Parts: sequence; C-alpha cells; structure tokens
Amino acid sequence: MSAIAGMMGKKDGKRNDVPDLLNKMKHRGPEKEKVFSKKNVCIGHRSLNDPVPGSLEEAFANKDGSIYMVCDGEMGQMCSEKKRTLLDLYEKEGVEFVKELQGPFAFLIADYRFADPVLLAARDYLGAKPLYYVEGAGQLVFSSEMKSLIDLKREVHPFPPGYYYHSESGFVEFDEVVPMKDKIRAREENIEKVMQTIRHYLTEAVELSLDGPKEVGLMLSGGLDSSLVAGIVKEISPLRRKSFCVGAPGSQDMTAAREVAESLGTEHYEYEYSLEEMIEALPQVIYYLESFEPSLVRSAVPNYFAFQMASKHVDLVLSGEGADELFSGYDYLKDIENPQELDEELIRVINSLHHIGLQRGDRMSAANGIEVRTPFLDRELMEYALKVPVDWKLKQGTNGVVEKWILRKAFDGMNQVPEEIIWRDKQEFSEGSGAKDCIRDFMEDSISDEALKIKQEAIMKEDGIQIRSKEELYYYEIFKRFYPDPRLAKQVGRWETY
Repeated sequence: MSAIAGMMGKKDGKRNDVPDLLNKMKHRGPEKEKVFSKKNVCIGHRSLNDPVPGSLEEAFANKDGSIYMVCDGEMGQMCSEKKRTLLDLYEKEGVEFVKELQGPFAFLIADYRFADPVLLAARDYLGAKPLYYVEGAGQLVFSSEMKSLIDLKREVHPFPPGYYYHSESGFVEFDEVVPMKDKIRAREENIEKVMQTIRHYLTEAVELSLDGPKEVGLMLSGGLDSSLVAGIVKEISPLRRKSFCVGAPGSQDMTAAREVAESLGTEHYEYEYSLEEMIEALPQVIYYLESFEPSLVRSAVPNYFAFQMASKHVDLVLSGEGADELFSGYDYLKDIENPQELDEELIRVINSLHHIGLQRGDRMSAANGIEVRTPFLDRELMEYALKVPVDWKLKQGTNGVVEKWILRKAFDGMNQVPEEIIWRDKQEFSEGSGAKDCIRDFMEDSISDEALKIKQEAIMKEDGIQIRSKEELYYYEIFKRFYPDPRLAKQVGRWETY
C-alpha cells in the first residue's frame, strides 16, 4: 500500500506542492518519501514498506532517468516482473501497456523525454486502488486520497476506474466490467463442471494472494466468504496462519469465527469492543474513510478495529470482499425475479465497489498500516462467475431462497470449513459483528424527530445533500468537520436505497 501524488502545470506555493500532498497521507507510508520533479511535471510516492537504502530511485526510474513512475499496487499482483519492467513496457508500447496489467493499481508516470513533459495516470478497472484529481488555476493535480486535495479549494473528482489519463489525449477508457455473452446454460449436467471451475479459480487466486515475503493473516468474519478463503489457505499452505475477528459482546460473528479458527487450526485473535469505543472511533473512521454513507461507516468501524489488531501481528491480510457481488449475496437481490435484470444489477454493484466495499477495505487498512488482498476479485474468477447462471446463485431451498448457492455447493465437504458455516445465512458485516444495532440505537436517541427534520431541510438548502436518517445525520456532521466543502460530500458513494 502506498500514497501517490502528482502535479502538472504551474506551482502555487508550497501549500500545493507534491510533498505537501504526500504529507497529508502519512498513514499510507512511512516518513521517507521520494519526489521526482522537472519542468512543470512533478510526481511523488510514499510506501508502506521501507525501501532498501539507495534502491528506491532505481526501482522507479528507467535506465537513463528520463522516465519516472510512482505506483500504489504490488508488482507481483499487477505483473510477474518488477517495476522497471513496467517502465520498459511503457517505453516499448506506450500507454497501451496498461491493458496488460492485472490486479489493483493506480500509478503516475512522468515522461521527461520531450520538450513538454508527459504525465500519464491510470487506475485499475475495479478501482481497487484509490485516485482523485482536481483541475483549474493552470494545474492538474492527482492524489491517492481526497483529504490531501481539500486545501486546493477546487472540486475534487474520483479518477474513473478502468481509465488512463494522458496529458496529450485526456481521459481514455481502456477496461471495464461488462456482462459476459457466453453464459453457461443452467442444465443439471453442467453443475459439477461449474463447481470444479469455481474451486480452481478461487484456489489459484488465493495462491497468488499468498505470493511474496510478507506474513499473511486471515480476516475471519465467521461468514462464508472469509471462511472459504481461510479454508483454501489451509489446504495449499503448510504454515499455521494467524486469524482475526472483532465484534460487540455476544456477536454472532465472533462465535462463528471461533468455530472456523478451531476447525482450521489457526492462531486466532479476537477483540471485543464496546459501544463507547465505537462512538469514540467514529471521527477517526470517518476521517480516513472519507464517507458518511451509513452502511459503509457502520461496517468500517469493526473493520477499523480488526485491521488495528491484525497490524500488530502480520503485514497483510486476506479478505472475502467481492463474493457477494459475484454470487448474489445481498438480501435485496432476492426480490429481482427477472434473470437479466439481476445480472445487470450485479454488474452495476461490481462497478460501484470502488466507492463502497473496496474503499472501506483500502482506507481502514491504510489507516492502520496494513495491506489487504481480495482473492474473490481475481480477474479470471470474476469473469467466470459472471458466466454462471443467476438461477444457481440464488436458488430456492427448503427454508427460502439461498444466496450464493453455487459457491456454497462448490465447497460443501471439499475443505475443512464446517458445514454449518458453509450454509450459514448471509449477514451484513456490521450486523453479524454487533455494530449495526448498537450504533443505530444510540443514534436514535441522539436527536429528536423534530430536530432531525429541521437539520435535514437546512442541509438540503445549504449543501444540496439529502440526509435520510438520524444515523446518517450523525455521520454527516462529523464528515463536515473534516471536509467542509459540500462539493466533497457530493463525491461520496451512497446506496440508492436506504
């Protein structure tokens, strides 16, 4: 995990300089930083991991020092080669090399070979790595997080996933998530093959996520997705891994996660937080999260505690993020009866991940100096899952419709994850961890209905933001302390229904 920032155009004092941008994102990297600046293009970088002395400039420059690159993303996940090879590819192929990259990334390249330097920026097609930009006053400025751009007093835009920006051609889309045309037919004779293929792709994705020298831990929510990832790790790796779970007193997640940890033989760590700790953590969570969306904030709180605990033991963790989007895990999807409409909704939700679930994972892990990887969002697995009939993702069972049925069926009895966990009902992370009810009950008592209505009307009039509940009002008022410009609030990703 890294912080990157860049600027093209005239400088406007130290306040707007790249080191100043990076300074506001120290949590994404250590005190050391590297900045490359010539003429009117400047890019910079902070890394989570201390580099070998003297090696950083070499790793981010081509052989003659005419091109520099800063990147948020691991080269082992993006490309099998090193950073220098990416610059070699850029020199040989130009901007088209971005189409060859895999996994999460956001990067900036400063090309000083020309009289007028070229600035290139790109972000992966899911938007798993963050990137924002502002323009105006003769400048174009990029940064990993919104918070470093607010002093520029201009409108902040999220860099669109699957696009690159070239200073000579502007924004160009190079990749996107679209419905798969060659759908698998929902025939009984195809089920076994589909289950085998799902197991194959997910196992490959987990194996890739384990690659590298860092100590890998496991986030265990007690639900299906994180448990499957942990079960696969147990199968393919002889190491005894550390696992982590948090929750409010008596939370269902902690009980279920403990059962999974015992079954898999992990070194298990738990943290039980109180309502007071949740409320106390909210300003920090919202500051780092850069959001006031209720379900996102609510689930970010246990994430924050979990990553905080895990960071004391491991370098990175594996998460089950993405399975709900690929295999229809959300409860509201059960109300969509038309298969084509359901398929389209899954595509829409996947394309929204960059400012919902992936933003939560990135910001909460960065806030605690730890990396997170998401095997379910591996490109090959994702594209195959989008070919699977939606009839097999939501399937009628004896007690109602079972979400993620084909995923559950694929691993039932195939690893050491207990059967009751494989078929456990889907719950929001905030619900299973106990955060949802605790926070909502507290918010309900924090303000009267009449006062809520008055504030809703005032915020709509002044900021153009519709506040939908007491809980959202509470988060919004905290958000405004850090991000007072209403234009920033309008960039926050929000669920269409509440």
